[in-house]
Amino acid sequence: MPEQSPELLRELHLLTRGGQLNADALRKLKQVNHLVELLRPALEDAWARHGSPVVVDAASGNAYLGFILYELWLKPTGKGELWSVEARPELSERAKERAARLGYERMRFVTGRLEEAQLPPRIHLLTALHACDTATDDALSVGVRREADHLAVVPCCQAELARQLQEGRESLPEWLRLLSRHPLHRREVGSQLTNAIRALWLESHGYQVTVTELTGWEHSLKNELILGRRVHRESREAQQKLHRLLLEVRLRPRLVAPPALGPG
Repeated sequence: MPEQSPELLRELHLLTRGGQLNADALRKLKQVNHLVELLRPALEDAWARHGSPVVVDAASGNAYLGFILYELWLKPTGKGELWSVEARPELSERAKERAARLGYERMRFVTGRLEEAQLPPRIHLLTALHACDTATDDALSVGVRREADHLAVVPCCQAELARQLQEGRESLPEWLRLLSRHPLHRREVGSQLTNAIRALWLESHGYQVTVTELTGWEHSLKNELILGRRVHRESREAQQKLHRLLLEVRLRPRLVAPPALGPG
């Protein structure tokens, strides 16, 4: 983007010494830049309504998204904090040193498990880009508990329900056994069910949900973006739909706690 500095892209090792983007770096940058653009309505809303907005980048890894959000949004607006949470100490420390070199004073770094992280009591936007398997669910749970105004997750490697489809085959309804007979189909069906359950779960907690593609499939196969905007406390209708779906498929993802299901 025109407003992106070569200095930051070099710090993120996306630019070569000659100032070029190789194919892998270009693919990563396109994904993150496009996600930032898709987050613009959420950012505009949070910045308009709050004096000191809080953005949490969950399971941040190398914190590409956090750094680019800071440069394109927090830095020019002069307000807000960006909290980066990562369980791997070496990645968290590297990102912290990078932020110090760049002078990004309103970036905060937390090392440890997301569900145990000491975060501000109120979150205005929570993101999770390619948080693997149930790490995406941990991000959603934290965002809902902190009553985040907006949630944006790009799931990755949804394996939890694929395992349940394999381990509990005899108890599955026949149509689901047929759909998940082969390992490739089992992985795809598990992924689809996982994200459908996530969307319903968010709706049951009062979020308006949009599911869309992040970028073209040529850039990433992990391409599904789930956006949630908090509009009210809870939806009884969504709770009941979720309850019926879980009864039908006879699966139980960790994300869904019994109190969230409601009566049949």
